This record gives sequence, structure tokens and C-alpha cells, in this order.
Amino acid sequence: MIRITAIRQTVYADLMEKYENPIEHTCDIVEGQQWISVNGEYPDGMCLSAWSSMREFVESLARGEGDFYDGWMKDPMSAMISCNDGFRPFSFYIEVIG
Repeated sequence: MIRITAIRQTVYADLMEKYENPIEHTCDIVEGQQWISVNGEYPDGMCLSAWSSMREFVESLARGEGDFYDGWMKDPMSAMISCNDGFRPFSFYIEVIG
């Protein structure tokens, strides 16, 4: 199983002001929120955009693979991935838990 934890969101207000059309609804994710992926599958309730950014890492970890980028993470069976929202990206910690 793989645990996915929402760690931190960064907001680039200057980029939003310059490039983004005003929108009413953005992200529902909150810091500390967690999901469990079983066998590398999409976890219920996960943002689809965020999932598309991390899916390959989750699937690799679920297969027992790790050590991304030759020692990038202190725990080789984990990854820190951000979603692809260029205005308000969320960072997610992905780790093997069983």
C-alpha cells in the first residue's frame, strides 16, 4: 500500500494576477489530507490532476521499485511530487506503508 499525504500548498498570487482568468473554485485539498493507494490504483477522492502528476511514482512504489533519481529521497521508497497547477501547486509525500 502507498500512502499519499498532502504536505504543503504554494500560491503564486503574482502569476495568478498576470495570467489566470478569475475562477470561483480551485482545489479542495487541505494540508495533512491522506489517501491510500492499493496496488498502485487511483485512490478514491484524489484530485485527478494531482493523480496524473504522481501516478507513475505511485505505481512504481507499489511494484517495489524506488530509489528515484539515484538517491534523491532519504527514504528510497518514497517521493515528493507536486501537482501540475502552476498557480497553486500542492506538494505530496508518497510512501510505502505495507
